[in-house]
Amino acid sequence: MPDDMVDAHINGVRNAMAAGWSVLARGGAALDAVEEAVVIMEDDDTFDAGRGSFLNRDGKVQLDALIMDGSTLRAGGVGCVERLRNPVRAARKILSESPHVYFVAEGAERFAAEHGVELCKNEDLVIAREVERLREYQQDTAGQEGKDLFAPAISHDTVGAVALDAAGNIAAATSTGGTLNKAPGRLGDSSLIGCGCYADNLSAAVSTTGWGEPIMKLVLAKWTADRVMSGNLPEWAAQEAMNYLKQRLNGHGGIIVLNGLGQVGIAHSTPRMAWGSKTEKKEEVGVEREESGVQG
Repeated sequence: MPDDMVDAHINGVRNAMAAGWSVLARGGAALDAVEEAVVIMEDDDTFDAGRGSFLNRDGKVQLDALIMDGSTLRAGGVGCVERLRNPVRAARKILSESPHVYFVAEGAERFAAEHGVELCKNEDLVIAREVERLREYQQDTAGQEGKDLFAPAISHDTVGAVALDAAGNIAAATSTGGTLNKAPGRLGDSSLIGCGCYADNLSAAVSTTGWGEPIMKLVLAKWTADRVMSGNLPEWAAQEAMNYLKQRLNGHGGIIVLNGLGQVGIAHSTPRMAWGSKTEKKEEVGVEREESGVQG
């Protein structure tokens, strides 16, 4: 996150948090709250989700998202979609209206359209900033396959939200455009259940961001939720997850964790991660590693 983008990230997180909180304040479900929060960030081209996402090697936007209900363990996910402005909306339709958990590519887009989610052109999701970013990256790394593709300062701006509602239910959602210059069809951790997103009333709601391949190998969201179930506070489980990611696979990223008592954990091993947390008594936002929701 460059210095000149910090304010945009903070504003985006604040707006997302406000949207999610407005659902909870009127007695709405945690599932609805995380969906609305993530939609705000998908619509904000500051983040690597929805419009403004990183481009793949072919110059296209390919999006992934997952949403999960902690009270029922129902989940909905989409992967490698190219014509959905808000993939989390399609994921929610899968959770609510399909016996399946996951749809990909054209099948996901067809399901979304059949269930009232409007499709768009892929060009509508592409912005000039990302065209130039891809051009520069490909020029700088010509002949060096994968060079610095997963460096902490590159390719991470996945968004996520976790929420606890008045009924005591928790939910989580994660959405991403994936990694800059990724191979077409590459799927990251964000939309895989238990990897980049997980929610269970018996443990915690979790959303991750960062280098997807190590996160997938560790099934990190579920690993973290299990630590909460075994008695760890979310703040400790979040930090343990980042330590585990680094020590086991030299990975890096960020994580937000929420349990059924409303206790929050936020941790990241990258230089910055925009985050926000709101309760009836307190609201906080931050970007620096030293500070310890909603993440962007």
